[in-house]
Amino acid sequence: MATTNTNPVKITEVALRDSHQSLIATRMTMDEMRPILPAMNEVGYYSVECWGGATFDSCIRFLDEDPWERLRILRKEMPDTKLQMLFRGQNMLGYRHYADDAVEYFVQKSVANGIDIMRIFDALNDPRNLETAIKAAKKEKSHVQGCISYTLSPVHNNEYFANYAKTLENMGADSICIKDMAGLLTPYATYELVKSLKSTIAIPVDIHSHYTSGLASMSILKGIEAGADIIDTSISPLSLGTSHMPTESLVAALQGTNRDTGLDLKKLDVVRQHFAKLREKYLASGQLSPKMLGVDANTLLYQVPGGMLSNLLKQLKDAGKEDQLEAVLQEIPRVREDSGYPPLVTPTSQIVGTQAVFNVIMGERYKMVTKEFKGLVHGDYGKTPAPISAEFTKRILGDEEPITCRPADLIAPEMDKLRAEAQKWAKSEEDVLTYAMFPQVAPKFFESRNNKEQGVDVDHADFASKSLPV
Repeated sequence: MATTNTNPVKITEVALRDSHQSLIATRMTMDEMRPILPAMNEVGYYSVECWGGATFDSCIRFLDEDPWERLRILRKEMPDTKLQMLFRGQNMLGYRHYADDAVEYFVQKSVANGIDIMRIFDALNDPRNLETAIKAAKKEKSHVQGCISYTLSPVHNNEYFANYAKTLENMGADSICIKDMAGLLTPYATYELVKSLKSTIAIPVDIHSHYTSGLASMSILKGIEAGADIIDTSISPLSLGTSHMPTESLVAALQGTNRDTGLDLKKLDVVRQHFAKLREKYLASGQLSPKMLGVDANTLLYQVPGGMLSNLLKQLKDAGKEDQLEAVLQEIPRVREDSGYPPLVTPTSQIVGTQAVFNVIMGERYKMVTKEFKGLVHGDYGKTPAPISAEFTKRILGDEEPITCRPADLIAPEMDKLRAEAQKWAKSEEDVLTYAMFPQVAPKFFESRNNKEQGVDVDHADFASKSLPV
C-alpha cells in the first residue's frame, strides 16, 4: 500500500547547464533547448539550472549567442518554473576577482533578466568572497543558495562543513547546497553530513553530486534518508559519467514513499525523448565522447574532477610527457597539502593541477612556479582551508608578505572604467557586463552580432574552432 507523500523531495533539473557543461563542454545551443522548454515548464521541477557556470563564456566564445538573450528566452518559455544560475562569488562568471560594484550590478541584472535562485560558491569556502554577492542577491529578493565546495582532507570534516553552513545561513542564505564537483561523496558519509547539517541549520539542504566515481545514486538516496530536501538530477540521456544521476530514476525510486517527488514519469518521458535525439546527434558528431559517460573510480584516489583530468592530459601531451600522468596524479595531493588543502574546483583545480604538472616535468618541485599558484599562496583568492606554513610561503613568495584581508578590498570600483572601455561595442548595460567578464572575447562577439544585424554573413566555424580556457 502506498505511503502518504508527507515530505516530497524537490528536484533541480541540471540538463540546461551542468549536464552539457560536464559532457559536451557547454556546447548546447538555444535552438537545441528551445523546443522542449514548454514541456519542461509543465513537469513541476523545483527549479531548472540553466545559466551561469561556463554557459556565459561558451555562448560568446563558441556559439555566437548573447547569454542575456538566452536567459530572457528561458524566462519567457518557462514562466512557471524557477530559473537557477551558478555564480562564483567574487569571481562571478569570469576568471578573476571583481570589484564590489561590478558584482552588485551583475547580480542585479541577472535577477532583472529572469534568475530566481542564485547558487553562490567560493572555491576556497572563504565566506568573505561571498559577502557582496549574497547581500546583492538578497537586495534583489532572489533566493540565495549558499554552497559548500565539498572535498576531503585532514581539515575538511562534518564539523567544518556544518560551521561553514551556519556561517552562510547567518549571512542570509535561504538554502545550502553540498556541491560535490568530483563525485567524492560516499553513501554513509553523505548520510552523516546531511544529518550534521540538518541539526545545525534551519534552512533546506540540496545535494549536487557528479556521477564520476559511480557513487552518486547511492549517496543521494542515503542523503534523502537523512533529510535532504532538494536533489540535483539530469534527464537520463544527459546523465551518468561526469554528469549527474538520472532524474527519472530518482523519481521512480521515491514513488509511493513519504519522500515521493510527485513528478510524473510520462511528462518526464516527453523531455527525455527530446534529449535522447540530441544525445544521438552529439555522439554522431563526436561532441560527446563515450568515455565521458563511463565511471572513473580514480577520482576517489586523487580527487581530480573529470574536466581537470582531461586538462592535465593535454598539458602533458603538449610537453611530450604523456607517460608522466601517474606521477602528476600522485603529486596533486602533495601540492594541495602544501597550499592549505584547497578544494579542487574552478579556479583552484587548474592552479593546483598546473603546478603539479610543472613539478613533475621540471624534475624538481617548485623549480618553476606559476603566477596563479603564487597568487593562491599570496592570498589573492582568499583564505585557504588550512594555514600555509611560513617556510613554504617564503619559498614561493620570497620576501613578499601574503595578504590577510578580503581580496576584493584591494580592488577599486570599476564599473565606470568598464563602461568607458566597452563604449565602442556596448548597446546595453548587459553588454558592459559581458565585456567585464571576457574583455578579450566580447569585442569579437559584439562585432559578429553587429554584422548579423546588418545582414553580413558570419563565419560560425571561427567561433567553434576555439577551445575554452581552463
